[in-house]
Amino acid sequence: MSEAFRARYGPWALVAGASEGIGAAFAEELAARGVHLLLIARRPGPLEALAGRLRDRVGIEVRTASLDLGGPGLDDAVRALTRGLTVGLVVYNAADSFVGEFLDRPLGEHLRTVDVNCRGPVVLAHVLGKEMAARGRGGIVLVSSMAGFQGSALVATYAATKGFDTVLAEGLWDELRGRGVDVLACCAGATRTPGYEASQPRGGVRPMAPAAVAADALAALGRGPTTIPGMTNRVARLVMRHLMPRRVAVRIMGTTTRRMYGLAVKKMTPAGS
Repeated sequence: MSEAFRARYGPWALVAGASEGIGAAFAEELAARGVHLLLIARRPGPLEALAGRLRDRVGIEVRTASLDLGGPGLDDAVRALTRGLTVGLVVYNAADSFVGEFLDRPLGEHLRTVDVNCRGPVVLAHVLGKEMAARGRGGIVLVSSMAGFQGSALVATYAATKGFDTVLAEGLWDELRGRGVDVLACCAGATRTPGYEASQPRGGVRPMAPAAVAADALAALGRGPTTIPGMTNRVARLVMRHLMPRRVAVRIMGTTTRRMYGLAVKKMTPAGS
């Protein structure tokens, strides 16, 4: 299986937002499959710590780059970092998010969330997807969220960006599958990441382990445009999509988020930053 995976999605994989949580779990999974890694995140310390552990794996090379995925010139930076590398897989896990009333947060915070969560995936998919299509093989995984299936109070901008990511992946799945490139939206539910735990949610669903999310996504790659890791999450999506009006689903999400966080605004650490 590892040889077939490397032949289709190797020899290099780029993981954006790789320093912790789901991004780090993807790096671990890919290292176990013998794929060389280019790991990108904003904070160099956690990134280098992960890379140090992964470099002990026999037969793989690990490179790192500290990069703001919401900053200007991202396309040129990605081209420079990948020059001379055959990148057969891109995993975009980086995300910016905060919990709070929409109008109470500065406009700049909303725009940064859009830059990291929407602009970043478009840039990487375009720059590296072009090379994959020219070779006739490759894969792109956009880590989205179940929050993007409907409006979600207190995380309205984040939820909207994740809806964008899912729809982008679905469209690219149909466009690029005839050119040998598999595209997947991984619509994760609550996941036990450092960013999630730092937000201090009260109650709610039991979060999944990051490793389970990454393993589900890689198993689903090439089988369809979307995956929802975890049986509980899949059942919840089925109920909210087919058994209740959309306005009810929106209100349930808002009520659940308010119960988890109350009225206090809590800044969440960007995932994999």
